Amino acid sequence: MRKGLAGQRLVAVFIAGMLLLNYPILSLFDRPLSLFGLPLLHVYLFGTWLALIVAVAWIVERGAR
Repeated sequence: MRKGLAGQRLVAVFIAGMLLLNYPILSLFDRPLSLFGLPLLHVYLFGTWLALIVAVAWIVERGAR
């Protein structure tokens, strides 16, 4: 894979992260509900954070081959 394509994908992940962790989206999950005994907002935050890390790792590893 070309370095330019990997860079573009990393920028896309960054923009997706900015949108997913911005106030209007976060307010959708700020409800008095719990999932697995944890507040819904915390589950969303950590799940999104994990998904972004996995996406970045996948892009970087795929570009290294």
